[in-house]
Amino acid sequence: MNSIFEPGQYVRHPGRPEWGMGQVQSVVGDRVTVNFENAGKLLINTAQVVLDIIDGSAP
Repeated sequence: MNSIFEPGQYVRHPGRPEWGMGQVQSVVGDRVTVNFENAGKLLINTAQVVLDIIDGSAP
């Protein structure tokens, strides 16, 4: 699942819209580190959560 993510991409967490947009910082296996606007840097397990990729390179 994580193969679709790469550093620099913008994503949203579908279950936490209040976190705002996030930018992927790193990808290691199923672990994706994302820096969210309103929640800071968080480690997301993509085996459990499907992040929505936002088209475009900037907010």
